[in-house]
Amino acid sequence: MSYVARFTPETLSRAQVDGQPGPLVLEFGTDWCGHCQGAQPLIEAAFERAGQDTPHLKVEDGRGRPLGRSFGVKLWPTLVFLKDGQEVARLVRPHEADAVAQALGQIAA
Repeated sequence: MSYVARFTPETLSRAQVDGQPGPLVLEFGTDWCGHCQGAQPLIEAAFERAGQDTPHLKVEDGRGRPLGRSFGVKLWPTLVFLKDGQEVARLVRPHEADAVAQALGQIAA
């Protein structure tokens, strides 16, 4: 289980992310990105399989967006797995649900 929320960089700051207690997954990308669309089924499957209540924030990214730049995002989708504000794992253009599930396991509460 997880909950998904969508954010634009104007509504979510790096300070808020760094101060978030517990597990958190940031997914950087856009709705129109083909790679992002293709990865959604495996990301959803991994979250369902993990069965944990992990916040999953989809962050609209693009040129000049400070949150994505602060994480060094260059390709979409990029998933950043955080625990207590610290990056634990990162997946860029994941192709397997197992990889996403493994990263989720690293931040399990």
